[in-house]
Amino acid sequence: MNLFEIIRNAMLAGFGAQQKMKEFIDELVKKGELSESQGAKLVKEFTERAEKSSDEFSKTLTDAIQKALEKMNIPTKEDIETINKKIKSLSARVKKLEESLEKSTQQDS
Repeated sequence: MNLFEIIRNAMLAGFGAQQKMKEFIDELVKKGELSESQGAKLVKEFTERAEKSSDEFSKTLTDAIQKALEKMNIPTKEDIETINKKIKSLSARVKKLEESLEKSTQQDS
C-alpha cells in the first residue's frame, strides 16, 4: 500500500465516521432523546472538530513530505524555477557574446 492509498483510506474513513455520527444523532432526535437544536449543535460541533483534525492532519502530512523530500535532496519547484531563470539569463548572455564575436570576426575579415 502506497502513501496515496493510505491517505485516501484515512480520508474515506473520516468521511464515513462523520456520516455515521450524523445518522446516529438523527436517530436520537427521531427517538426524542435529543431535541433538534441539540442534535444540530452536536452535528455542527462534530463537523468543526473533524475539519480541524483534517486540517491538522493535512499540515502534518505536508510537513512530513517536505522533510522527506529535503532528506532526499530533491529540488523544489522554486529551486527549478530559479535554475530556469539563471539558464535563460546565461543563454541571453551567450547569445550576445556570440553575436559580438561574429561581428568582430566579420570586421576583421
